[in-house]
Amino acid sequence: MRYSNKNQTSKTTPQAREGERLQNVLARRGVASRRHAAEIIEQGDVTVNGSLVTEPGFRVNPEADEIRVNGRVLPMAEERKRTILLYKPPGLICGADNAQGETVCDFMGRYMPERLVPVGRLDKESEGLLLMSNDGDLVNVMTHPRYGHTKTYIARVAGHMEERKMKILRSRLEIDGYVIRPVEVEILKVGRDHTHQIAFTLAEGRNRQIRKMCSAAGFVVLSLTRVRIGPVKICNMKPGEWRELSPSEISALKNPR
Repeated sequence: MRYSNKNQTSKTTPQAREGERLQNVLARRGVASRRHAAEIIEQGDVTVNGSLVTEPGFRVNPEADEIRVNGRVLPMAEERKRTILLYKPPGLICGADNAQGETVCDFMGRYMPERLVPVGRLDKESEGLLLMSNDGDLVNVMTHPRYGHTKTYIARVAGHMEERKMKILRSRLEIDGYVIRPVEVEILKVGRDHTHQIAFTLAEGRNRQIRKMCSAAGFVVLSLTRVRIGPVKICNMKPGEWRELSPSEISALKNPR
């Protein structure tokens, strides 16, 4: 369970000292991307040698200083870099805070000692391809908008299939005050019982975007599965299964064309 040391430690301000930026150390250890690591530090969840630090640029010696994130000690030595593809079952939360239920971090903690963090998000009800890693460079690439890996999802929806609805799905819809880019939409199966399979390929991803798009078009989403991120596909995996990414897959993710 996540907790803060804000009331238990004194605050340390930046000072002239040698070492590495705290933000970079957390990112390299796979705690989060550099941007997210800065947010974690600024919100008061990191201590160095017992003192609260809220400046991402604070200099530390990762081999000598005791660094804690949410009360957990950051290992002195770097963990072996690992990146896995998990078929996330519905019901698991994409995060480390298990106050609201079991997380993907809890799930993978049964299988490996390294602390992996989810790369990107899938909402609790959704399932499918989720990358988890302690490779800070990969996490940073995959969460930075400029790298733009496309993602493909398959939605099983209920409702009458009409061309008008498909035009809505392919249009520049406004979602939560933001006009999304046009989405590639393909009908995979039209069912006689008014349940259908539709594939969505997104170049960007807003919060619960596909569910909100389907709602605007008059469809009810029955299930939503992510099947691809960039060159990585889920293939024939089943919920709860996972595998290590190959070096070629990691290279392709880090160096998108």
